[in-house]
Amino acid sequence: MPNDERPLAGEVALVAGAARGCGRATAIELGVLGATVYGTGRSTRSGRSPMDRPETIEDTAELVTAAGGEGVAVRCDHTDASDVAALVDRIRNDHGRLDILVNDIWGGDPFLQFDKPVWEHPLDATLGVLRNGIETHLITSHFAIPLMLEGTGALVIEVGDGKGDVPYRANMSYDIVKAAVVRMGKGLAHELEPHGATALTVTPGWLRSESMLDYFSVTKDTWRERAKTVPYFEHSETPHLLGRGIAALAADPDRDRFAGQCLGSWDLMREYDLEDIDGTRPDWGAVDLEARQLTLTSGMPDPV
Repeated sequence: MPNDERPLAGEVALVAGAARGCGRATAIELGVLGATVYGTGRSTRSGRSPMDRPETIEDTAELVTAAGGEGVAVRCDHTDASDVAALVDRIRNDHGRLDILVNDIWGGDPFLQFDKPVWEHPLDATLGVLRNGIETHLITSHFAIPLMLEGTGALVIEVGDGKGDVPYRANMSYDIVKAAVVRMGKGLAHELEPHGATALTVTPGWLRSESMLDYFSVTKDTWRERAKTVPYFEHSETPHLLGRGIAALAADPDRDRFAGQCLGSWDLMREYDLEDIDGTRPDWGAVDLEARQLTLTSGMPDPV
């Protein structure tokens, strides 16, 4: 690929939470544009995380390299400050810089029981959701951003869930986490602006992630069969639509115009004239609130 098609060549990115889903897709799409990408998580070939999924950070790193970048897999528990500090020290020792941080850490699924009020939801589980969904982002930003500010023009992206007046998500801790991550992008934008760095939040639409495909017992090739019977599923997208949007943002020299905003994958799709990997242009923003209202009464999973 010619250099003018690799605008992120020489840049170093950290995708925190890169074993699967949007984290993996973002790491790959940053690699397509030439970046060196550190992909972190707890799911490795030597052992699964509590999420108990088969995808691994080593697989992600190999996919990044195959896409044209340089993928580096680092096992990191982002609830552990010493793990994150060691990760940032490694990036500093390897490259002396960090240009892009994508905070896509989650890990709260094992704790969640939907449709249980906060006083009936186990307290340890409630706090576990908050720890995995909020503390992880704060710990990672605390250690990574100082290295980023040693350079110029850093970009921090929080990966959230939904924009606007999203209906309650049927679990107190889950709802708080998803709202807080969107707010983090705004707060980081305020704190980073004096340093010439940019922060914002992005959100996907209804993802055909690995776990969602499993939930509906379909594959990336057969999912349209379920779209005939599952409302709004025809509007779903692969994680690569958001990944491509994030990569386009990272390569945009005027990205600071979006500082503090929350952009949907559909917004990025239109802004940068993108397609999903199957050639479609799904616009989840057009149906988001309708579909979320449906999940409140149907027992369907949260569509984002």
